[in-house]
Amino acid sequence: MQKRTFGKTGFEVSPLGFGAGPIGYLSTDQERIARILNLLLDSGINVIDTAASYPGAEEAIGNSVSHRRDQYVLISKCGQAFDDLPGAAWSAQVVTATVDRALKRLKTDHLDVMLLHSCDLATLRKGDALGALVKAREGGKIKFAGYSGDNEAVAWAAAQPDIAVIETSVNIADQANIENGLAVARKNNVGVIAKRPIANAAWKDASEQSGIYANYASEYHRRLKEMKPDPEDLGFTEAAGQVWPEVALRFTLSVAGVHTAIIGTTNPENARGNIAYAEKGPLSGDVVEKIREAFNRASAGKSWTGQT
Repeated sequence: MQKRTFGKTGFEVSPLGFGAGPIGYLSTDQERIARILNLLLDSGINVIDTAASYPGAEEAIGNSVSHRRDQYVLISKCGQAFDDLPGAAWSAQVVTATVDRALKRLKTDHLDVMLLHSCDLATLRKGDALGALVKAREGGKIKFAGYSGDNEAVAWAAAQPDIAVIETSVNIADQANIENGLAVARKNNVGVIAKRPIANAAWKDASEQSGIYANYASEYHRRLKEMKPDPEDLGFTEAAGQVWPEVALRFTLSVAGVHTAIIGTTNPENARGNIAYAEKGPLSGDVVEKIREAFNRASAGKSWTGQT
């Protein structure tokens, strides 16, 4: 799989990465997690994204692939308060403690990237949390600091000298960050991770959606219904339900400035399917433009902001 330069970090990353949210929230067994992670690494995927708030995910990754640590870019997220850690949410104390705990759980001596996990702009501007990440970087615990979030906060973060990576929502039904956060990131050579790249299967009816991401899926479904994109008009002749996962993922990977898009799955077959889509490369420029036009037309005069 062809790699992309991950902004000013200098890492060469696969356009498809692994997001660990589902393996934590869905209480996936260790054997299945190890199978998926090793399948991805064997296929050339070299981005693993997790978070302190994904129950058990950091430990599961450490137990599964820490012996292959030199083969992937390891990213986690922090900032929230936890019962077993000192410090209030977004304090320097809790950020520092979370970094130290992540190193133990992930069985590594450093994180490639640690992101502040969706704090609001006022908290971000205060500087305590980011300052703690800078100290962790200076101490060799992390290589780069970053921010995960959307809208005004991610645009502000992407302009800060100490921010090397952002993670933000980019998909067919969530395009507000393309003109805001991504534009700033490109200007400052910041690495970009796209979250929710397949819009939580927005083409499915709301009655088919359940679980931890149902609220996101419901909003994306509503937006996509108003956008009314036609797969045949985009050059895809298969049944919409079969083709949308490919269209959605390849659209996200076609957006200028996106370096890697993280897919969360607990199903090895789904992982293989996403790899096959990613290997087809970006969509053509005219197809991307049609999807962008559909979003802009449907969202005109509405508050279709990025879903945090």
